[in-house]
This record gives sequence, structure tokens and C-alpha cells, in this order.
Amino acid sequence: MSKSKKTPIKEQQLICLQGLVQGIGFRPFVYRLAKKYQQQGYVANTPSGVNIVIQGLPEQQKHFLEDLQTKHPSLADIQKLSIEIQACSDFKGFHIQRSQTEGQASAFILPDISPCPDCIKELFNPNSRFYRYPFISCSLCGPRYSIMRQRTYDRNHTSMANFPPCPDCLKEYQNPENRRFHAQTIACEKCGPQLSLYTSEHATLYKEQALQKAIQQLHQGKIVAIKAVGGFQLLVDASNSAAVERLRIKKQRPEKPFALLVENLIEVQKIAHTSIQTERILTSYASPIVLLPSKNSKIIANSITKNNGLLGIMLPSSPLHQLISYGFGKPLVATSGNRSQEPLCYDETQALDKLSDIADSFLIHNRAIIHPLDDSIIRPINQKNTLLRRARGYTPLPIALKESTTPILATGGQMKNTLAISLNSQVILSQHIGDLNSIANQQRRQQVETNLLQFYDIQPAKIICDLHPDYHSTQRALQSSLPIQAVQHHQAHIFSCMAEHQLSPPVFGFAWDGTGLGTDQQLWGGECLAINKNEIQRHAYFYPFPLVGGDKAAQEPRRSALGLLYALQDDQLFTSDNSNLLQNFSETELYLLRQSLNKKLNAPLSSSVGRLFDGIACLLNLCPVNQYEGQAALLLEQAAHQANNTQSYAFNIIPDKPLIIDWRPMLSAILKDIPLLSKNLIAAKFHNTLAEMLLNIAQRQNTSTIVLSGGCFQNAYLTELCSKKLESAGFSVYTHEKIPPNDGGLALGQLYAATLTG
Repeated sequence: MSKSKKTPIKEQQLICLQGLVQGIGFRPFVYRLAKKYQQQGYVANTPSGVNIVIQGLPEQQKHFLEDLQTKHPSLADIQKLSIEIQACSDFKGFHIQRSQTEGQASAFILPDISPCPDCIKELFNPNSRFYRYPFISCSLCGPRYSIMRQRTYDRNHTSMANFPPCPDCLKEYQNPENRRFHAQTIACEKCGPQLSLYTSEHATLYKEQALQKAIQQLHQGKIVAIKAVGGFQLLVDASNSAAVERLRIKKQRPEKPFALLVENLIEVQKIAHTSIQTERILTSYASPIVLLPSKNSKIIANSITKNNGLLGIMLPSSPLHQLISYGFGKPLVATSGNRSQEPLCYDETQALDKLSDIADSFLIHNRAIIHPLDDSIIRPINQKNTLLRRARGYTPLPIALKESTTPILATGGQMKNTLAISLNSQVILSQHIGDLNSIANQQRRQQVETNLLQFYDIQPAKIICDLHPDYHSTQRALQSSLPIQAVQHHQAHIFSCMAEHQLSPPVFGFAWDGTGLGTDQQLWGGECLAINKNEIQRHAYFYPFPLVGGDKAAQEPRRSALGLLYALQDDQLFTSDNSNLLQNFSETELYLLRQSLNKKLNAPLSSSVGRLFDGIACLLNLCPVNQYEGQAALLLEQAAHQANNTQSYAFNIIPDKPLIIDWRPMLSAILKDIPLLSKNLIAAKFHNTLAEMLLNIAQRQNTSTIVLSGGCFQNAYLTELCSKKLESAGFSVYTHEKIPPNDGGLALGQLYAATLTG
């Protein structure tokens, strides 16, 4: 008599995922996986991530879980996975459920994603129904954060809610085998956003006509403002010197380099030196601006960089950019669509008002931008891709903390402002906002703060700010009724790099930048800080020198040079042979500045390494007055790159507490070298000396973990040299990658300092 086979027993599991699991085709992936392994149940987005319920045979569930963690979409990042065994329910198949809105919020929201290869193919395929449609996307690419009104990532929560899908799009949306299955931004020519072109000379044009007319105007040397992913950009022919110069005049940007939009990697290689590393980041989903060494090609106008050896290059970040780049056939200047000292324009009404005296035409579309985002900027430093400006493509990716913390808001600094909020064990750093010297930027900062707190539904328990009372970001914090904690500027720099790498004390940090208010109410900027569990100690700093005119010294390196010489020679500098420098001032200016220095009026002392860079650059006659922030320091770095030299100058360490790094012997030697050696050689010796100073101080303390932060470490020559020397001496060295070393990282550092110090 044969035995009857037992019916296999099914099991039901609830799988909860947290991480980057929304907006990248994750639910369609799970749906197909469930069908493959014969599971019933559902998948749904939740405020904290994705929930999956599977019911089926245990052996099949085992394979399902393996594939879930190893074969998910490439952009997905599962940070946390939990499984709960449940009683079996009565399911009929497997479904993608409506998103759940109740529950604890998650920090994981995907940034905007550049077009995937499949969408680009369809964009240029005449047989595709998406042929030349400027807003083509799929479940793997397209706008994300920039169009989200609220979580979770569903069409009705985005500005795509105004564009109901047509029957053809709906059919693809509902087809599990289609690349656009549950693609929230699916749209086509029939049902989606549309282009239009506004000019003062012609009637409004639409769709393909608008695009062709815009390209035609670019060929004519006109300035075209386009509504990009995160805001407006100003485009002009990069090979047309007159057009580029016209843009400079209209935008009041006499020398600061312009970024370039280039069609593809082959075209990039014609104008810049690339590597496997830089090509990988250029073609990444973020499509940032990448700073690359120029080949001095005749393809682009010399006025693009104005003697700067680096080109800022990006590949198309949207289908619209693809169409414009391909149609134009040459590199284009692509710079932020804003007036000088004002925030990025992101609404067409605003752009038509603010940019009407700059742009000749406006290529716009009717999909609203909810979160304005500038283009991100990356510089390869020490074989790492270092973010100098964190915005489109990276915001709002969270920074992980080791432990959960109460909700905190950090307000950042005055320059390159960003905000940071904590959510459980994650920190969300806002997009780059900019300098807070103008009312318009201050208003944008407040808008970003309001949106950030509402978007993540956070009520901060306290606010963290800079120590400087005159920063707008500090004043905003002081206006709150919440508890406030001030974190010193350079401590925040070190903590920002610590947060990025999840470092805990003890850490020894070098914070070298422009200026920030110190705990002694003096202007710091060349700090060596011992970060211990229970205290932060100023271990060493650079010998202070007067900044003649205070904040004016940041714009005029000649003032820093005057201050350096005064610290070396006192009043004798005005009677000794310093004609090389003094010719940069009129007699009246020299008289007033001499009085200021001797009477110590509006000439605060500072330990700033950033201003030291400026002063040396001026003494080498590289840059007496900055036309843009950091110009003098950048020119000094580029000069150093031209010299293959390892020599350095003498310096002293004054054995006070804290130690004082005395650069005056170096300056005396530089003054002797100026008539004898090339600028490049002196610049290299100067950089080499800074690295020797850093190593000397590091070896005078007992901590092996070293952190380098502050704006000076945007300098590739300096950072690479310092890292190499420290690592050769046995130190573990941490520099920035995901977070800017400049003031754009201060908010993160402030918040992390608060979590560690209370």
C-alpha cells in the first residue's frame, strides 16, 4: 500500500527593510522576485522603508531572501533587515500595495538620478514612443528629491501628480515585465510635462520647435536660460569668446571659471585629462561637475577659465541636457541661473523676472521643482572624489551615526551655508544654500529649513550653531525658544570629518581655513585640536598676524601680505625695500593702513592659514586682489604643481601652551628667494613647509588618528602631501569625501559634536 505524500507547509514572513530602497525600482524588483519563487503576499513603501510579506514554501523563501540582498537594483542599499514570522493570511497572489503613511519616518530619500543607458537609447530611437521626449524616465532613473512634496515616493506626492498617465503609460506602469513597472515619473509626449521657449522677440514656441530654436540661438551666441533638474542654468557656446565674455559682464563674474556641459566622455577627453576614477564619477547617476586638469584645447574659449588650470565638467544630467548637448554638438558653458550674490532661480516666473537682463531666451517646462538644487562639485584629491559642493545627485542621502539621537537642528555657518537635522541614527545635510550675506540668500535659508523640518516631520529638541554672534545662521538660532548649543567653528570642521568616517575620540585634527571665531574671541584659522572624550584642547596654532581691514582681507590678498610683513618687520616694512608689495597700494591707502596697523584699529590678529596662502600668493605677484573666493590660494597651488621639488623652508615651534607654529623664518627666506627663484619653485617650497609643520605637530602628541579639515584641504597638492607624510610616519589619516571640507560641512560637524559632547 503506497504512502500518501504530505502537503508542503507554507510559512509567512514579514520583512522590514530600511535604507535606500525607494525610488529605484525596488518594489517592482521584489514583485518579480516573489513571482519567481512562487510567493504570495505584498510589498509596500512605508515612511521607514519597505515592508514585504511573503507566504510560500520555506526553501523558496530562503532563495527569495538571498536574491533580495544580493541581486537588488544597483543603487539600492539595504542598511537594516528584520524578519518576523507571522500566522498565514489568505492571500490571492502577490501585489504592490498602496504606500503606508503611518509609522516612524526614515531618513532615506533618493536623490535625483541621471538618465539610465536604456532611457538614453530610447530617447534617440525614432521607433520609440519616447523618441526625443525631454522627460523620459523609468523606475531606475529620473527626478526624485527635487520633485517630492512629501514622503513616501509616490506619484501623488510629487509634482508629477499634475500629469495623469495616458493609457499607453498606464499599461507600461502596470506591466511587471516592463522597465517602467511602477515608475512614478512615467510620462510621454501625450501626457507628461512639455517644453516652451520664451523670448522677447518672438511668440512662444512649444515642444520640439522650442528645443530647436534654443539650440539655434546657442549657435548664434545667445544666452539661453534652461529649467534644469534642480533649478535654472545659463547656457552659452563655450567656443564663442565674445558670447562667454558677454555672459561674464551680464552675470558680473569677471574671472571665476565657468562649468562646462559636454556631450560624452569622448568629447571630455579632448579638452581635459581624465582617469578611470574621474570617468567613473562623471558617468555616475549623480552627474556632478568634476574638476579636471585642462588640456588647453582650442575647442573652448580661453576666457572659460581665465588662467585657471582646472576645468569644471559635467555630462548631461537629464534627457533635456542630452538633447541639447547632442543637438549643439560642442561644449556649452552651464552656470547657475542666478544673479550675483542671490540664490538659484527655480521657478519660471521668478527666473523671467530675475534673469531677464541676462538671458536672451528661456527654455522652460511645466513640471514644478519643489526642492531647488545647485549642481554638485567634486575634485579628485588623494585618489578620492572629494565633494566641494553637495547638492543635486547627493542631497538628501543621509550620513549614518553609530547611535540614535534626539532630533537636533544645526544651522551651519555664514559662508557656503548648509543645515543639518538628525533623525534617529541618521543625519540629513541640506543642499548647498550659499553665503548668507544677502537678504535673498537668508530668505532661501529659512525656506530650506522650513521645508526640511516639514518634509521629515521633525520637531527639534535643540539647536546647534556657530560661536560667532554675527553670523546670520547664529542669529536665527538665537531667535528660537529651543535650547541652544554653540560649537566653535574649527571644532565643527574636525567633527564633520569624524562624522563622515564615524570616528570617536580620541582624534587629533588639523583645521586650516580662512577665519572663524575662537573660544578666546580671537580669529582662528590655523588650528591643531586634540579631540578627547571629555575635553577639546587647542594643542597648537599658527603665529597670529593682523588682517588689515578685517573681512576685507579675504577679498584682497594684498592686505594679508601687508599683515604678514608687519608681523615680521613691524613699522619698518613701510621704510624698507618692499616695493614689490607696496606698489599694490596708493599713497593714501598706505598712509591709512599704516595708521591702522600701528594703532591696532580694524586689524584683528588671526592664525589663519587661508590668509597665509593669500599673503604669499600676493608677494609672488600672483593675485593682489581676488576676483572670486579662493582665487589667490588656487593660483598658488597651481604654481606649486608646476615645480617638481621637495625642498622646504625653516620654521620654529614656540614651546608655549598651546604650541605656536612660527612661520616668520619661512617668510624671511621667501623674501630672499623672490628675486632669485621662480614663483613655481617658491610656491612648492611653501606647500612643502606647511606639510613639514603639520607632521612636526602631529609627532608631538600621542593620538594616531589624524583628521584634516577646513577649506585649505580643498588644495589637492597640500592634502596629498600631508597625507603621504603622515601615513609614512605611521598615522591613520582621514580626509573628506562625501562631505565638503569647507564650510559646507559645518552643520554636520556641529550636530555630531552635540551628539558626542551633549
